Amino acid sequence: MVLMACRRCFRFDVAGMRQIFFITGTDTGVGKTVLTALLVRHLRERGVNAVALKPVCSGDRADAHALHTASAATLTLDEINPWHFNAPVAPLLAARRERRRVTLAGVLAHTRAMQKRFDVVLVEGAGGLLSPLGEKFDSRDLIAALRATPMVVCPNRLGAVNQVLLTLDALPRSASCRTRVVLMSPAKSDASASTNVSLLAEFLDTKRIFCLPWLGGHFDPEKVLKDSRVRRTLRALTRTQPMSF
Repeated sequence: MVLMACRRCFRFDVAGMRQIFFITGTDTGVGKTVLTALLVRHLRERGVNAVALKPVCSGDRADAHALHTASAATLTLDEINPWHFNAPVAPLLAARRERRRVTLAGVLAHTRAMQKRFDVVLVEGAGGLLSPLGEKFDSRDLIAALRATPMVVCPNRLGAVNQVLLTLDALPRSASCRTRVVLMSPAKSDASASTNVSLLAEFLDTKRIFCLPWLGGHFDPEKVLKDSRVRRTLRALTRTQPMSF
């Protein structure tokens, strides 16, 4: 298993270098947009020149609108979300219904253009890690090509450990070693919520596991960012820190 294979210390810093974080999830609707929006707001409040992208999406455009707002309208909606398709199915199928194509080269070119303009770029995928985004590529391919630092979002509930480990194991070894796992607390916790972190810690370093409290169904981001628990988590996700694997 690749999770425990990489043993080197690794450091990164959002200051002084152009960093790409890729926010993916164990499934759709797990809280990727919530985390991405909070991260970009947090970074911008700290004076970091950061932006959030949702390159490909299908169905409604609510996620892209949320990131547009969180990024303080630094980019246009179409720059944040260049490929949008109306059908509420996987982007690959939605694009085919409209007789359009999304290619890995196209998404990479757009993301790299944004990387030249911003110190930190947060890229949110669509669906889970292996959900097809376009013709013959998915979020795993984007992470590898961008050499991005992945963040895997998962609801903190029964089944989380299995879902997280499967997702990490599906990543390339070099990316898996850099991945942060973010457990999102649900409105009502089950018995596993208090044990998922300790069980995951048997497979990966605890410095790579983060938890966010339940934020409410409809929450005010500005109010949430005043919560010390949320601020600590967001800072830990993006600050310089030694990491051993």
